[in-house]
Amino acid sequence: MKQKIVLHFPSMVTEQPFTYYLIKEYNLMVNILKANINPRKEGRMVVEVSGDSKNYQDGMEYLQSRGVKISPLEQEIVWLEDRCTQCGACVIICPVGALAMDRPEMKVTFTGEKCIVCEHCLKSCPARAMEVRY
Repeated sequence: MKQKIVLHFPSMVTEQPFTYYLIKEYNLMVNILKANINPRKEGRMVVEVSGDSKNYQDGMEYLQSRGVKISPLEQEIVWLEDRCTQCGACVIICPVGALAMDRPEMKVTFTGEKCIVCEHCLKSCPARAMEVRY
């Protein structure tokens, strides 16, 4: 089983080693795609978690018992290829390589499975060829 989820941490638990426990105690593979802690010390992490479905369920129950809220990653970035001018501005800003420039053709490509919905491409695209879908 493999899921992209969003973890919301209240301020009183942001300094606890949750990913360590998911890996060590529940044998889950945790790939941190995006993470931040705001000035109020509340945390938000977008992660891809994979492993056995029983271990996954147990790991999620562990997080919830510690006050962590879990929600599915429901947004996705959509590339509107017909609007794209192939300028490459989005390629430079994409932190995970979901947007790439094929060479020698100099053609932009988008791999949605790699996308972490950071929305940097939305701001960088002069042609507005990237959209968020909910």
